Amino acid sequence: MDRGCAPLRDDTTAVRDEVTTALSEVSDAWLVGRARELNAVGQHSDPAGQRTTIREADNLLTEARRRGEPRIVAQLLRHCASMRLATPGLVDTADPLLDELLTHTRRHGLVVLQADAHALRGRRALLGGSEDSALTEVANGLAMLDDELVPDRGLGRRSWERLLATSLTDLGLVLTQLGVYEMADEVMARAHHRIRESGGPHEIAVHMINRCRMLLGWGLRLERIGDEEDAHARFTTASAIAVAVEGPWRESLFPRVSDRPAAEQMPVLGAAHALARPHEEHIGRLEVLRTLDRAIHPRERIVVAIALSRCLTRAGRDDEAVRMLSETRDALEQDTSEPTLRISLAREYAQLTGLDSESTSAALREYALELEYELWTTRQVRLSTLVTRLEHSRLSHKHDAITRQALQDPLTGLHNRRALDDRLEKLLDRADAQPLAVALVDLDGFKGVNDRCSHAEGDDVLRTVASTLRDTLRTDDFVARYGGDEFVVLLPGATLGSAEAALRRTVEAVDRLPGEQSRGVTLSIGVVAMRPQESAAQVLARADAAMYQAKHDGGNRVSAISGDTAPPPPRPPSDNAVWIPPEAH
Repeated sequence: MDRGCAPLRDDTTAVRDEVTTALSEVSDAWLVGRARELNAVGQHSDPAGQRTTIREADNLLTEARRRGEPRIVAQLLRHCASMRLATPGLVDTADPLLDELLTHTRRHGLVVLQADAHALRGRRALLGGSEDSALTEVANGLAMLDDELVPDRGLGRRSWERLLATSLTDLGLVLTQLGVYEMADEVMARAHHRIRESGGPHEIAVHMINRCRMLLGWGLRLERIGDEEDAHARFTTASAIAVAVEGPWRESLFPRVSDRPAAEQMPVLGAAHALARPHEEHIGRLEVLRTLDRAIHPRERIVVAIALSRCLTRAGRDDEAVRMLSETRDALEQDTSEPTLRISLAREYAQLTGLDSESTSAALREYALELEYELWTTRQVRLSTLVTRLEHSRLSHKHDAITRQALQDPLTGLHNRRALDDRLEKLLDRADAQPLAVALVDLDGFKGVNDRCSHAEGDDVLRTVASTLRDTLRTDDFVARYGGDEFVVLLPGATLGSAEAALRRTVEAVDRLPGEQSRGVTLSIGVVAMRPQESAAQVLARADAAMYQAKHDGGNRVSAISGDTAPPPPRPPSDNAVWIPPEAH
Protein backbone atom coordinates (compact mmCIF):
# COMPACT_ATOMS: atom_id res chain seq x y z
CA MET A 1 0.00 0.00 0.00
CA ASP A 2 1.44 3.35 -1.03
CA ARG A 3 1.07 5.92 1.74
CA GLY A 4 2.72 9.32 1.54
CA CYS A 5 2.72 11.92 4.29
CA ALA A 6 -0.95 12.90 4.19
CA PRO A 7 -2.07 16.41 5.25
CA LEU A 8 -3.32 16.90 8.79
CA ARG A 9 -7.00 16.11 9.27
CA ASP A 10 -9.70 17.09 11.74
CA ASP A 11 -9.30 15.28 15.06
CA THR A 12 -12.59 13.36 15.04
CA THR A 13 -13.25 9.96 16.57
CA ALA A 14 -13.80 8.38 13.16
CA VAL A 15 -10.46 9.66 11.89
CA ARG A 16 -8.65 8.45 15.00
CA ASP A 17 -10.14 4.99 14.62
CA GLU A 18 -9.16 4.92 10.96
CA VAL A 19 -5.60 6.01 11.76
CA THR A 20 -5.25 3.41 14.53
CA THR A 21 -6.42 0.64 12.19
CA ALA A 22 -4.23 1.82 9.32
CA LEU A 23 -1.02 2.17 11.35
CA SER A 24 -0.50 -1.58 11.50
CA GLU A 25 -0.34 -1.60 7.70
CA VAL A 26 2.22 1.15 7.11
CA SER A 27 5.98 0.76 6.85
CA ASP A 28 8.57 1.83 9.44
CA ALA A 29 9.73 4.52 7.01
CA TRP A 30 6.19 5.92 6.85
CA LEU A 31 6.02 6.14 10.65
CA VAL A 32 9.25 8.15 10.79
CA GLY A 33 8.32 10.32 7.81
CA ARG A 34 4.92 11.14 9.25
CA ALA A 35 6.48 12.01 12.61
CA ARG A 36 8.89 14.40 10.87
CA GLU A 37 5.96 16.08 9.15
CA LEU A 38 3.96 16.36 12.37
CA ASN A 39 6.98 17.89 14.11
CA ALA A 40 7.40 20.49 11.37
CA VAL A 41 3.69 21.30 11.24
CA GLY A 42 3.06 21.21 14.99
CA GLN A 43 5.81 23.64 15.89
CA HIS A 44 4.32 26.20 13.51
CA SER A 45 0.66 25.78 14.49
CA ASP A 46 -1.62 27.44 17.02
CA PRO A 47 -1.88 25.76 20.46
CA ALA A 48 -4.88 23.63 19.43
CA GLY A 49 -3.06 22.47 16.31
CA GLN A 50 0.03 21.65 18.34
CA ARG A 51 -1.92 19.41 20.68
CA THR A 52 -3.65 17.68 17.76
CA THR A 53 -0.33 16.85 16.10
CA ILE A 54 1.10 15.63 19.41
CA ARG A 55 -1.83 13.23 19.84
CA GLU A 56 -1.22 11.77 16.40
CA ALA A 57 2.53 11.54 17.03
CA ASP A 58 1.81 9.69 20.29
CA ASN A 59 -0.22 7.15 18.31
CA LEU A 60 2.75 6.66 16.00
CA LEU A 61 5.01 6.15 19.01
CA THR A 62 2.64 3.52 20.41
CA GLU A 63 2.79 1.65 17.11
CA ALA A 64 6.59 1.93 17.00
CA ARG A 65 6.84 0.50 20.51
CA ARG A 66 4.58 -2.37 19.49
CA ARG A 67 6.91 -3.22 16.62
CA GLY A 68 9.98 -2.86 18.81
CA GLU A 69 12.58 -1.79 16.22
CA PRO A 70 15.00 0.25 18.39
CA ARG A 71 15.93 2.91 15.81
CA ILE A 72 12.31 3.61 14.90
CA VAL A 73 11.29 3.83 18.56
CA ALA A 74 14.17 6.24 19.26
CA GLN A 75 13.23 8.55 16.39
CA LEU A 76 9.58 8.62 17.43
CA LEU A 77 10.58 9.37 21.04
CA ARG A 78 12.73 12.21 19.78
CA HIS A 79 9.93 13.77 17.73
CA CYS A 80 7.33 13.43 20.49
CA ALA A 81 9.64 15.02 23.08
CA SER A 82 10.70 17.83 20.73
CA MET A 83 7.08 18.71 19.96
CA ARG A 84 6.24 18.97 23.66
CA LEU A 85 9.22 21.23 24.32
CA ALA A 86 7.76 23.65 21.77
CA THR A 87 4.22 23.56 23.19
CA PRO A 88 3.28 25.88 26.07
CA GLY A 89 1.75 23.95 28.94
CA LEU A 90 3.16 20.59 27.84
CA VAL A 91 6.87 21.09 28.51
CA ASP A 92 6.81 19.03 31.72
CA THR A 93 5.30 16.08 29.85
CA ALA A 94 8.49 15.87 27.78
CA ASP A 95 10.53 14.77 30.81
CA PRO A 96 9.57 11.06 30.88
CA LEU A 97 10.03 10.85 27.10
CA LEU A 98 13.50 12.41 27.34
CA ASP A 99 14.45 10.00 30.12
CA GLU A 100 13.18 7.07 28.07
CA LEU A 101 15.01 8.34 24.97
CA LEU A 102 18.30 8.58 26.83
CA THR A 103 17.93 5.12 28.43
CA HIS A 104 16.75 3.53 25.18
CA THR A 105 19.55 4.95 23.02
CA ARG A 106 22.20 4.07 25.58
CA ARG A 107 20.95 0.50 25.80
CA HIS A 108 20.90 -0.01 22.05
CA GLY A 109 24.14 1.83 21.30
CA LEU A 110 22.44 4.53 19.18
CA VAL A 111 25.16 7.12 19.73
CA VAL A 112 23.86 9.88 17.45
CA LEU A 113 20.36 9.76 18.88
CA GLN A 114 21.78 9.56 22.39
CA ALA A 115 23.69 12.80 21.73
CA ASP A 116 20.44 14.34 20.50
CA ALA A 117 18.76 13.25 23.74
CA HIS A 118 21.37 15.29 25.63
CA ALA A 119 20.70 18.27 23.33
CA LEU A 120 16.96 18.12 24.00
CA ARG A 121 17.60 17.76 27.72
CA GLY A 122 19.74 20.88 27.46
CA ARG A 123 16.85 22.74 25.85
CA ARG A 124 14.56 21.46 28.61
CA ALA A 125 17.02 22.68 31.26
CA LEU A 126 16.92 26.19 29.81
CA LEU A 127 13.13 26.15 29.82
CA GLY A 128 13.43 25.38 33.52
CA GLY A 129 15.93 28.20 34.06
CA SER A 130 18.98 25.98 34.67
CA GLU A 131 21.84 27.21 32.49
CA ASP A 132 24.35 25.10 34.41
CA SER A 133 22.50 21.87 33.64
CA ALA A 134 22.20 22.92 30.00
CA LEU A 135 25.98 23.38 29.81
CA THR A 136 26.52 19.87 31.18
CA GLU A 137 24.04 18.31 28.73
CA VAL A 138 25.62 20.07 25.74
CA ALA A 139 29.09 18.97 26.83
CA ASN A 140 27.91 15.35 27.07
CA GLY A 141 26.27 15.50 23.64
CA LEU A 142 29.24 17.11 21.91
CA ALA A 143 31.67 14.63 23.46
CA MET A 144 29.68 11.74 22.01
CA LEU A 145 29.91 13.21 18.49
CA ASP A 146 33.57 14.13 18.81
CA ASP A 147 35.03 10.90 17.49
CA GLU A 148 35.09 9.70 13.91
CA LEU A 149 31.72 8.02 14.03
CA VAL A 150 30.92 4.83 12.14
CA PRO A 151 27.57 5.05 10.31
CA ASP A 152 24.81 2.84 11.72
CA ARG A 153 24.30 0.06 9.17
CA GLY A 154 20.75 -0.46 10.41
CA LEU A 155 19.75 3.02 9.26
CA GLY A 156 21.43 3.44 5.91
CA ARG A 157 24.05 6.09 5.21
CA ARG A 158 21.71 8.91 4.18
CA SER A 159 19.30 8.50 7.10
CA TRP A 160 22.21 8.28 9.52
CA GLU A 161 23.73 11.48 8.10
CA ARG A 162 20.41 13.26 8.54
CA LEU A 163 20.14 12.17 12.16
CA LEU A 164 23.70 13.31 12.81
CA ALA A 165 22.94 16.71 11.25
CA THR A 166 19.81 16.99 13.42
CA SER A 167 21.77 16.19 16.60
CA LEU A 168 24.44 18.75 15.74
CA THR A 169 21.79 21.37 14.95
CA ASP A 170 19.97 20.74 18.24
CA LEU A 171 23.26 21.11 20.13
CA GLY A 172 24.03 24.28 18.17
CA LEU A 173 20.64 25.75 19.10
CA VAL A 174 21.26 25.22 22.83
CA LEU A 175 24.68 26.85 22.47
CA THR A 176 22.96 29.76 20.71
CA GLN A 177 20.48 30.10 23.55
CA LEU A 178 23.39 30.13 26.01
CA GLY A 179 25.08 32.88 23.99
CA VAL A 180 28.17 30.76 23.19
CA TYR A 181 28.04 31.82 19.56
CA GLU A 182 31.55 30.91 18.41
CA MET A 183 31.12 27.29 19.41
CA ALA A 184 27.56 27.29 18.09
CA ASP A 185 28.92 28.45 14.73
CA GLU A 186 31.43 25.58 14.65
CA VAL A 187 28.77 23.00 15.47
CA MET A 188 26.38 24.45 12.86
CA ALA A 189 29.18 24.24 10.28
CA ARG A 190 29.54 20.53 11.01
CA ALA A 191 25.78 20.13 10.60
CA HIS A 192 25.96 22.00 7.28
CA HIS A 193 28.54 19.52 5.97
CA ARG A 194 26.27 16.56 6.80
CA ILE A 195 23.17 18.22 5.36
CA ARG A 196 24.99 19.06 2.15
CA GLU A 197 25.81 15.37 1.75
CA SER A 198 22.40 13.88 2.52
CA GLY A 199 19.74 16.48 3.31
CA GLY A 200 16.56 17.09 1.38
CA PRO A 201 14.81 20.46 0.96
CA HIS A 202 13.26 20.36 4.43
CA GLU A 203 16.55 19.65 6.23
CA ILE A 204 18.26 22.38 4.20
CA ALA A 205 15.52 24.90 5.00
CA VAL A 206 15.58 24.05 8.72
CA HIS A 207 19.35 24.39 8.87
CA MET A 208 19.38 27.76 7.10
CA ILE A 209 16.64 29.15 9.36
CA ASN A 210 18.48 27.97 12.47
CA ARG A 211 21.73 29.50 11.24
CA CYS A 212 19.84 32.74 10.63
CA ARG A 213 18.62 32.65 14.25
CA MET A 214 22.14 32.16 15.51
CA LEU A 215 23.55 35.06 13.48
CA LEU A 216 20.84 37.46 14.67
CA GLY A 217 21.49 36.59 18.32
CA TRP A 218 25.23 36.92 17.76
CA GLY A 219 24.81 40.31 16.10
CA LEU A 220 22.62 41.64 18.92
CA ARG A 221 25.20 40.45 21.44
CA LEU A 222 28.03 42.20 19.57
CA GLU A 223 26.04 45.44 19.53
CA ARG A 224 25.84 45.38 23.30
CA ILE A 225 29.62 45.68 23.60
CA GLY A 226 29.77 48.40 20.95
CA ASP A 227 31.06 46.24 18.10
CA GLU A 228 28.63 47.68 15.56
CA GLU A 229 30.64 46.73 12.48
CA ASP A 230 30.81 43.02 13.28
CA ALA A 231 27.17 43.06 14.38
CA HIS A 232 26.09 44.54 11.04
CA ALA A 233 28.11 41.87 9.22
CA ARG A 234 26.16 39.16 11.08
CA PHE A 235 22.83 40.82 10.22
CA THR A 236 23.81 41.13 6.56
CA THR A 237 24.76 37.46 6.36
CA ALA A 238 21.49 36.48 8.03
CA SER A 239 19.56 38.57 5.49
CA ALA A 240 21.38 36.84 2.63
CA ILE A 241 20.45 33.46 4.10
CA ALA A 242 16.83 34.62 4.36
CA VAL A 243 16.88 35.24 0.60
CA ALA A 244 18.63 31.95 -0.22
CA VAL A 245 16.22 29.85 1.85
CA GLU A 246 13.26 30.64 -0.43
CA GLY A 247 14.03 27.71 -2.78
CA PRO A 248 14.22 24.88 -0.23
CA TRP A 249 11.42 26.51 1.79
CA ARG A 250 8.96 25.97 -1.05
CA GLU A 251 9.71 22.22 -1.02
CA SER A 252 9.91 21.80 2.76
CA LEU A 253 7.41 20.25 5.18
CA PHE A 254 6.61 23.61 6.79
CA PRO A 255 2.96 24.72 6.53
CA ARG A 256 2.96 27.78 4.27
CA VAL A 257 1.04 29.95 1.82
CA SER A 258 2.54 29.05 -1.55
CA ASP A 259 2.31 32.48 -3.19
CA ARG A 260 4.01 34.39 -0.34
CA PRO A 261 7.77 34.51 0.37
CA ALA A 262 9.20 32.76 3.42
CA ALA A 263 10.21 36.11 4.96
CA GLU A 264 6.50 36.98 5.26
CA GLN A 265 5.73 33.70 7.05
CA MET A 266 8.78 32.94 9.20
CA PRO A 267 9.41 35.66 11.84
CA VAL A 268 13.16 35.14 12.04
CA LEU A 269 13.59 35.63 8.28
CA GLY A 270 11.56 38.83 8.22
CA ALA A 271 13.54 40.13 11.20
CA ALA A 272 16.83 39.37 9.42
CA HIS A 273 15.98 41.72 6.53
CA ALA A 274 14.86 44.47 8.92
CA LEU A 275 17.91 44.25 11.19
CA ALA A 276 20.27 44.30 8.19
CA ARG A 277 18.56 47.45 6.83
CA PRO A 278 16.03 49.05 9.21
CA HIS A 279 13.40 50.90 7.16
CA GLU A 280 9.72 51.68 7.42
CA GLU A 281 9.06 49.37 4.45
CA HIS A 282 9.46 46.40 6.82
CA ILE A 283 6.90 47.61 9.39
CA GLY A 284 3.80 46.06 7.85
CA ARG A 285 5.47 42.68 7.41
CA LEU A 286 6.87 42.63 10.94
CA GLU A 287 3.54 43.63 12.51
CA VAL A 288 1.90 40.68 10.74
CA LEU A 289 4.67 38.30 11.83
CA ARG A 290 4.40 39.54 15.41
CA THR A 291 0.69 38.70 15.56
CA LEU A 292 0.62 35.36 13.75
CA ASP A 293 -2.15 32.99 14.85
CA ARG A 294 0.32 30.21 15.45
CA ALA A 295 2.53 29.89 18.51
CA ILE A 296 5.71 31.95 18.23
CA HIS A 297 8.87 30.96 20.09
CA PRO A 298 10.27 33.51 22.58
CA ARG A 299 13.42 33.96 20.47
CA GLU A 300 11.27 34.88 17.46
CA ARG A 301 9.19 37.30 19.52
CA ILE A 302 12.30 39.06 20.75
CA VAL A 303 14.12 39.45 17.42
CA VAL A 304 10.92 40.57 15.66
CA ALA A 305 10.22 43.10 18.44
CA ILE A 306 13.74 44.54 18.25
CA ALA A 307 13.65 44.68 14.44
CA LEU A 308 10.20 46.31 14.44
CA SER A 309 11.29 48.80 17.08
CA ARG A 310 14.15 49.99 14.91
CA CYS A 311 11.96 50.32 11.85
CA LEU A 312 9.33 52.27 13.82
CA THR A 313 12.01 54.54 15.22
CA ARG A 314 13.38 55.14 11.74
CA ALA A 315 9.85 56.20 10.73
CA GLY A 316 9.60 58.61 13.69
CA ARG A 317 7.10 56.45 15.59
CA ASP A 318 9.05 56.18 18.84
CA ASP A 319 5.99 55.96 21.12
CA GLU A 320 4.68 52.95 19.21
CA ALA A 321 8.10 51.31 19.45
CA VAL A 322 8.23 51.82 23.23
CA ARG A 323 4.70 50.47 23.69
CA MET A 324 5.41 47.40 21.54
CA LEU A 325 8.68 46.63 23.36
CA SER A 326 6.93 46.99 26.72
CA GLU A 327 4.21 44.55 25.65
CA THR A 328 6.85 42.04 24.52
CA ARG A 329 8.76 42.32 27.82
CA ASP A 330 5.56 41.76 29.79
CA ALA A 331 4.57 38.76 27.66
CA LEU A 332 7.95 37.08 28.24
CA GLU A 333 8.35 38.00 31.90
CA GLN A 334 8.20 34.36 33.07
CA ASP A 335 10.22 32.86 30.19
CA THR A 336 13.78 31.69 30.93
CA SER A 337 14.68 29.98 27.65
CA GLU A 338 16.51 32.91 26.02
CA PRO A 339 18.66 34.59 28.70
CA THR A 340 20.96 36.39 26.24
CA LEU A 341 18.22 37.69 23.97
CA ARG A 342 16.20 38.91 26.95
CA ILE A 343 19.05 41.26 27.86
CA SER A 344 19.11 42.57 24.27
CA LEU A 345 15.37 43.25 24.52
CA ALA A 346 15.84 45.11 27.82
CA ARG A 347 18.66 47.16 26.28
CA GLU A 348 16.51 48.12 23.30
CA TYR A 349 13.72 49.25 25.62
CA ALA A 350 16.10 51.22 27.86
CA GLN A 351 17.59 53.06 24.90
CA LEU A 352 14.17 54.32 23.82
CA THR A 353 13.02 55.30 27.31
CA GLY A 354 16.20 57.12 28.45
CA LEU A 355 15.98 60.20 30.68
CA ASP A 356 15.77 63.61 29.04
CA SER A 357 18.89 64.93 30.72
CA GLU A 358 21.77 64.54 28.28
CA SER A 359 24.37 64.19 31.02
CA THR A 360 22.29 61.57 32.85
CA SER A 361 21.73 59.63 29.65
CA ALA A 362 25.43 59.72 28.86
CA ALA A 363 26.27 58.46 32.32
CA LEU A 364 23.75 55.66 32.02
CA ARG A 365 25.12 54.68 28.61
CA GLU A 366 28.65 54.56 30.04
CA TYR A 367 27.42 52.47 32.96
CA ALA A 368 25.56 50.14 30.62
CA LEU A 369 28.65 49.68 28.46
CA GLU A 370 30.74 48.78 31.50
CA LEU A 371 28.05 46.36 32.56
CA GLU A 372 28.06 44.75 29.11
CA TYR A 373 31.81 44.23 29.31
CA GLU A 374 31.25 42.57 32.68
CA LEU A 375 28.62 40.32 31.10
CA TRP A 376 31.00 39.58 28.24
CA THR A 377 33.55 38.43 30.78
CA THR A 378 30.87 36.27 32.40
CA ARG A 379 30.12 34.84 28.99
CA GLN A 380 33.81 33.96 28.59
CA VAL A 381 33.66 32.18 31.94
CA ARG A 382 30.62 30.27 30.68
CA LEU A 383 32.55 29.32 27.55
CA SER A 384 35.53 28.19 29.63
CA THR A 385 33.21 26.15 31.83
CA LEU A 386 31.71 24.52 28.76
CA VAL A 387 35.16 23.74 27.33
CA THR A 388 36.26 22.23 30.65
CA ARG A 389 33.13 20.08 30.89
CA LEU A 390 33.47 19.10 27.27
CA GLU A 391 37.01 17.91 27.87
CA HIS A 392 35.88 16.01 30.96
CA SER A 393 33.03 14.42 28.97
CA ARG A 394 35.44 13.48 26.20
CA LEU A 395 37.78 11.76 28.66
CA SER A 396 34.86 9.99 30.36
CA HIS A 397 33.50 8.93 26.99
CA LYS A 398 36.90 7.54 25.94
CA HIS A 399 37.33 5.77 29.27
CA ASP A 400 33.87 4.24 28.96
CA ALA A 401 34.65 3.19 25.39
CA ILE A 402 37.89 1.50 26.44
CA THR A 403 36.06 -0.25 29.29
CA ARG A 404 33.31 -1.38 26.94
CA GLN A 405 35.84 -2.69 24.44
CA ALA A 406 37.49 -4.80 27.15
CA LEU A 407 34.12 -6.34 28.05
CA GLN A 408 32.45 -6.30 24.64
CA ASP A 409 32.36 -8.73 21.76
CA PRO A 410 33.59 -6.68 18.77
CA LEU A 411 31.41 -8.48 16.21
CA THR A 412 27.99 -8.33 17.87
CA GLY A 413 28.41 -5.51 20.40
CA LEU A 414 27.18 -7.84 23.15
CA HIS A 415 29.06 -8.59 26.35
CA ASN A 416 31.97 -11.01 25.93
CA ARG A 417 33.03 -14.07 27.92
CA ARG A 418 34.99 -11.99 30.41
CA ALA A 419 31.99 -9.78 31.13
CA LEU A 420 29.81 -12.88 31.49
CA ASP A 421 32.13 -14.41 34.06
CA ASP A 422 32.18 -11.14 36.05
CA ARG A 423 28.41 -10.71 35.99
CA LEU A 424 27.64 -14.33 36.86
CA GLU A 425 30.00 -14.29 39.82
CA LYS A 426 28.41 -11.08 41.11
CA LEU A 427 24.92 -12.49 40.73
CA LEU A 428 25.92 -15.64 42.59
CA ASP A 429 26.99 -13.45 45.52
CA ARG A 430 23.77 -11.44 45.60
CA ALA A 431 20.80 -12.80 47.52
CA ASP A 432 18.38 -10.48 45.69
CA ALA A 433 19.39 -11.98 42.33
CA GLN A 434 17.49 -15.15 43.15
CA PRO A 435 15.63 -16.63 41.46
CA LEU A 436 18.11 -16.62 38.60
CA ALA A 437 17.59 -18.35 35.25
CA VAL A 438 20.55 -19.12 33.00
CA ALA A 439 20.12 -19.93 29.31
CA LEU A 440 22.49 -21.14 26.63
CA VAL A 441 21.54 -20.26 23.05
CA ASP A 442 22.83 -22.05 19.95
CA LEU A 443 22.07 -21.32 16.29
CA ASP A 444 20.47 -24.09 14.22
CA GLY A 445 21.87 -24.35 10.71
CA PHE A 446 24.59 -21.75 11.12
CA LYS A 447 27.34 -23.90 9.59
CA GLY A 448 25.25 -24.13 6.44
CA VAL A 449 25.21 -20.33 6.15
CA ASN A 450 29.00 -20.21 6.15
CA ASP A 451 29.17 -23.09 3.66
CA ARG A 452 26.51 -21.77 1.26
CA CYS A 453 27.21 -18.07 1.49
CA SER A 454 30.29 -16.53 3.08
CA HIS A 455 31.74 -15.84 6.48
CA ALA A 456 30.82 -12.17 6.01
CA GLU A 457 27.15 -13.12 5.66
CA GLY A 458 27.53 -15.46 8.62
CA ASP A 459 28.78 -12.47 10.63
CA ASP A 460 25.70 -10.51 9.55
CA VAL A 461 23.47 -13.34 10.81
CA LEU A 462 25.27 -13.36 14.16
CA ARG A 463 24.77 -9.59 14.48
CA THR A 464 21.09 -9.92 13.59
CA VAL A 465 20.50 -12.69 16.12
CA ALA A 466 22.43 -10.76 18.78
CA SER A 467 20.28 -7.68 18.18
CA THR A 468 17.08 -9.74 18.35
CA LEU A 469 18.16 -11.37 21.60
CA ARG A 470 18.88 -8.02 23.17
CA ASP A 471 15.71 -6.35 21.90
CA THR A 472 13.25 -9.08 22.89
CA LEU A 473 14.48 -9.49 26.45
CA ARG A 474 14.20 -7.19 29.46
CA THR A 475 16.57 -4.29 30.12
CA ASP A 476 17.90 -6.10 33.22
CA ASP A 477 18.61 -9.35 31.37
CA PHE A 478 22.25 -9.92 30.49
CA VAL A 479 23.14 -11.24 27.02
CA ALA A 480 26.68 -12.33 26.15
CA ARG A 481 28.37 -14.02 23.24
CA TYR A 482 29.78 -17.24 24.61
CA GLY A 483 31.84 -18.11 21.57
CA GLY A 484 31.24 -19.08 17.93
CA ASP A 485 27.49 -19.18 17.39
CA GLU A 486 26.59 -19.59 21.06
CA PHE A 487 25.18 -17.00 23.46
CA VAL A 488 24.41 -17.00 27.16
CA VAL A 489 21.50 -15.13 28.77
CA LEU A 490 21.22 -14.39 32.48
CA LEU A 491 17.70 -13.55 33.68
CA PRO A 492 17.87 -12.29 37.28
CA GLY A 493 14.63 -12.41 39.24
CA ALA A 494 13.03 -14.75 36.68
CA THR A 495 11.56 -18.10 37.61
CA LEU A 496 12.19 -21.00 35.27
CA GLY A 497 8.65 -20.74 33.89
CA SER A 498 8.81 -17.00 33.18
CA ALA A 499 12.30 -17.33 31.67
CA GLU A 500 11.08 -20.13 29.39
CA ALA A 501 8.15 -17.97 28.22
CA ALA A 502 10.42 -14.96 27.55
CA LEU A 503 12.95 -17.04 25.64
CA ARG A 504 10.20 -18.68 23.62
CA ARG A 505 9.25 -15.20 22.40
CA THR A 506 12.86 -14.70 21.34
CA VAL A 507 12.85 -17.99 19.41
CA GLU A 508 9.66 -16.93 17.66
CA ALA A 509 11.10 -13.48 16.85
CA VAL A 510 14.15 -15.03 15.15
CA ASP A 511 11.94 -17.52 13.32
CA ARG A 512 9.87 -14.58 11.95
CA LEU A 513 12.87 -12.68 10.63
CA PRO A 514 13.00 -12.18 6.85
CA GLY A 515 15.05 -14.84 5.10
CA GLU A 516 17.57 -12.30 3.83
CA GLN A 517 18.39 -11.44 7.45
CA SER A 518 18.30 -14.83 9.19
CA ARG A 519 19.37 -17.03 6.22
CA GLY A 520 17.04 -19.64 7.68
CA VAL A 521 18.84 -19.87 11.02
CA THR A 522 16.74 -20.64 14.11
CA LEU A 523 17.52 -20.96 17.81
CA SER A 524 17.85 -23.88 20.19
CA ILE A 525 17.81 -22.67 23.79
CA GLY A 526 18.38 -24.53 27.02
CA VAL A 527 17.40 -22.80 30.25
CA VAL A 528 17.81 -23.84 33.87
CA ALA A 529 17.21 -22.32 37.28
CA MET A 530 20.23 -21.59 39.44
CA ARG A 531 20.58 -23.98 42.39
CA PRO A 532 21.75 -22.91 45.85
CA GLN A 533 25.53 -23.18 46.26
CA GLU A 534 25.94 -24.00 42.55
CA SER A 535 29.07 -22.76 40.77
CA ALA A 536 29.09 -20.84 37.48
CA ALA A 537 30.64 -23.79 35.67
CA GLN A 538 28.00 -26.17 36.98
CA VAL A 539 25.00 -24.03 35.99
CA LEU A 540 26.45 -23.41 32.51
CA ALA A 541 26.99 -27.15 32.07
CA ARG A 542 23.34 -27.82 32.92
CA ALA A 543 22.17 -25.05 30.55
CA ASP A 544 24.35 -26.56 27.83
CA ALA A 545 22.79 -29.99 28.40
CA ALA A 546 19.31 -28.45 28.21
CA MET A 547 20.22 -26.72 24.96
CA TYR A 548 21.36 -30.06 23.52
CA GLN A 549 17.97 -31.46 24.46
CA ALA A 550 16.31 -28.67 22.44
CA LYS A 551 18.45 -29.59 19.44
CA HIS A 552 17.73 -33.27 19.92
CA ASP A 553 13.99 -32.46 19.83
CA GLY A 554 14.31 -30.75 16.44
CA GLY A 555 15.63 -27.28 17.23
CA ASN A 556 13.83 -23.93 16.99
CA ARG A 557 12.59 -24.36 20.54
CA VAL A 558 13.31 -23.83 24.24
CA SER A 559 14.10 -26.70 26.58
CA ALA A 560 13.68 -25.91 30.28
CA ILE A 561 15.12 -28.37 32.78
CA SER A 562 14.21 -28.03 36.44
CA GLY A 563 16.45 -29.07 39.28
CA ASP A 564 14.41 -32.24 39.77
CA THR A 565 14.76 -33.42 36.18
CA ALA A 566 17.74 -35.47 35.18
CA PRO A 567 19.58 -33.75 32.34
CA PRO A 568 20.30 -35.59 29.10
CA PRO A 569 23.82 -36.76 28.42
CA PRO A 570 26.30 -34.07 27.33
CA ARG A 571 26.19 -33.33 23.64
CA PRO A 572 28.89 -34.55 21.29
CA PRO A 573 31.03 -32.13 19.31
CA SER A 574 28.91 -30.25 16.74
CA ASP A 575 29.83 -29.65 13.13
CA ASN A 576 30.21 -25.92 13.88
CA ALA A 577 33.26 -26.09 16.09
CA VAL A 578 35.24 -28.35 18.38
CA TRP A 579 33.15 -28.56 21.52
CA ILE A 580 34.75 -28.08 24.89
CA PRO A 581 32.66 -28.78 28.00
CA PRO A 582 32.13 -25.61 30.04
CA GLU A 583 34.07 -27.00 33.01
CA ALA A 584 37.17 -27.18 30.84
CA HIS A 585 37.10 -23.55 29.69
